[in-house]
Amino acid sequence: MGLLDVLLGRTKPVKPDLDQLFGLPSAAITLQAAMGFTPTGAGSVCFSSIEGGAFAQVQQEVRALLDADSGREGVPVEFSRDSFGYGWLLSRRPSDDLPALVNDLHAVNSSLQDSGFGPHLLCSLVTFEDPEHRPLALVYLYKRGTFYPFAPQPGQKRDNALELQVKAIVKDDLRIEQDLGRWFALWGAPGLPG
Repeated sequence: MGLLDVLLGRTKPVKPDLDQLFGLPSAAITLQAAMGFTPTGAGSVCFSSIEGGAFAQVQQEVRALLDADSGREGVPVEFSRDSFGYGWLLSRRPSDDLPALVNDLHAVNSSLQDSGFGPHLLCSLVTFEDPEHRPLALVYLYKRGTFYPFAPQPGQKRDNALELQVKAIVKDDLRIEQDLGRWFALWGAPGLPG
């Protein structure tokens, strides 16, 4: 980065570090101990539009990868597109097997990145709920290499107080996104009610 970049306020993008995903099991233990939130067993990867045959090929490769990695045929993996045209992959595991879910998400992200689709990756999320069934997601921003909490409420509202509380609780487990303007709402994200 040169002097002109500094003067014009341009910053060098953070290189994605997919290994940050492996901090999620530790954060889950912290969340459960501090607030009673436990994993639901659902996790998603979001990517910008991949068209036609490339999208079908990605689906086949990811399904084959997860089947081979898990040793279980017919892993519940769902592909969908949202109303904005973004692609989603939803993986489900037993709620007490967060490390396996994280491995799935890491494998999917790595596979897409290695296949040249890295620029299309947007985020990954893992969902949680507390004893009152309040939903929460820990969202990994691929291009920033950081996490943020997202706590949806009915009627497309957010529980900002809960999000800030979760930020404070998991800050030692995960690299937290400090720019609150990048804490995007993920309404209707697969695996996340609200």
